[in-house]
Amino acid sequence: MKLKKEYVILAAILVALILYLALHRSNRTHYQLPELSEVSGKHISKLEITTAGNSIIFNQKDNTWNIEPKGYRADPTKVKNILNVIEKLKLTALVSESKNYVRYDLRNDKNIHVKAWQGETLLREFDIGKAAPTFKHTFVKLPDDPNVYHARGDFRRNFDRSVDDFRDKTVLSFAQNTIQGIELTLEKKTISLSRKEIPETFPEKKDDPAAKAAKELKTKTVWEDTKGHEVAPSKISSLLSFLNSLECERYLDDLKKEDLKNPIYTVALNGEKEYSLLVFSKKDNNAKNYSAISSENESPFSLSDTQMDTIKSKLGEILNLN
Repeated sequence: MKLKKEYVILAAILVALILYLALHRSNRTHYQLPELSEVSGKHISKLEITTAGNSIIFNQKDNTWNIEPKGYRADPTKVKNILNVIEKLKLTALVSESKNYVRYDLRNDKNIHVKAWQGETLLREFDIGKAAPTFKHTFVKLPDDPNVYHARGDFRRNFDRSVDDFRDKTVLSFAQNTIQGIELTLEKKTISLSRKEIPETFPEKKDDPAAKAAKELKTKTVWEDTKGHEVAPSKISSLLSFLNSLECERYLDDLKKEDLKNPIYTVALNGEKEYSLLVFSKKDNNAKNYSAISSENESPFSLSDTQMDTIKSKLGEILNLN
């Protein structure tokens, strides 16, 4: 009797569990996520990012992204990150149907509205809210759809930038191995250097034709001033490495190049073309940046004290001022 009673209890529990699962399943809300059309980032030619009514428009021309209407050159890495998000946008879950967008930062004063075109064809449009609590998803909303969805990835920060943040801050760039001549000025001292390739010398080995042929082929790089004095190649390489792909702190759009006169530090490089960097004195001793101009950028810009300390140190080593 006791065993029979236990079977009855187990059967009752099993029936209750089946009923619970059946009812729970029947009460669940079933939905189908919207299917987004495939978009290739390579085909996108125009972007518009709007935050709190302020729009930033990017146009691609000759494989270069520019920020309109001034035509500022956009940072290619930052634009690439945006294109990757647009291309790989994937909805993973329905979050809300309540039309309460405040908690998701999807109101018009908080959301980021994104549009992407190929020519005149609008390929993708969506709103970006804040990141989900897990920081593995972002809240998004589609046009003509009141629902809020999870999209895979934490990507709001890629879009939440100002025009200045999106600008390409590279102000000097060159192929280092093409530089053949350098002229430097620091503290009213100037030096002109030229690059030369001279044969390397090796100990003589008798009756060794292979060693003799290798000797004739090998050269080393030397840098000489106008008097024939050599400067250590490591010092030149250190300077060129720092200057190559030099980035500014910010652009000085309220100034024109011709407004800046009498540079205190200059670098002129002769390579595939002529490159130059001119740095000007601070407005006052409390200023934290130096104004500068470059042959590779149309806008004046500022360099930080840290950057200038490094440049001055490297110039001083070459000019024997350190």
